[in-house]
Amino acid sequence: MLALGAGGCDRGRDQQRQENVPPVTTRAAQPTAGQAGVTPMAQRVAVLGLLNKRNGIVRDLALRPGQSVRVKDVIVRLRACETTAPWESESLTGAFVQLDVERTDRRWQRVFSGWLYKESPSLNVVEHPVYDVWPKSCAMTYPAGPSEPVAPVASSSRSIARKSAAAPRPRSDSDAAEPEPATNADAPPAAEPPPSAVDNSAI
Repeated sequence: MLALGAGGCDRGRDQQRQENVPPVTTRAAQPTAGQAGVTPMAQRVAVLGLLNKRNGIVRDLALRPGQSVRVKDVIVRLRACETTAPWESESLTGAFVQLDVERTDRRWQRVFSGWLYKESPSLNVVEHPVYDVWPKSCAMTYPAGPSEPVAPVASSSRSIARKSAAAPRPRSDSDAAEPEPATNADAPPAAEPPPSAVDNSAI
């Protein structure tokens, strides 16, 4: 009984910490040093779509990473946004979003925290009966992409070794298969003239 009671107290404290989420704006993390030429995270602007399923109204929210906006009983926070580089094979637009909803007891409850992708809405779904949020765009730039590879240049170097004219050409198997030219001894005998061509005047 004591162990069960302690477990129930721990669960109650965890639930209370999750429900009491203060609607404050936090500063987004700065980009790493390996992102030379990329728009810093704090200067990017994301447009998020917010759907109220009660009335079907969709709002477009323009936020920078670290900013949040409250619409009645919901708070949308943007932690980060990212787009793939133009030279990447797959184009993706993602945003790290946190969604807090005010309950009937005036306490805030975080219903979602994670990455959302414009091209893959089913990858990470906001499961809430009233609100839905998704990324529409992330304004950022990349440096010039890698240039196309240069076509290889044909080598113009030639061998400076002088070929010897007296050097015999090696005999190959194909040469041995070729028939040698016929000599006079092998030539067929000349045909005798026909009898009509003999001069009969000398007889």
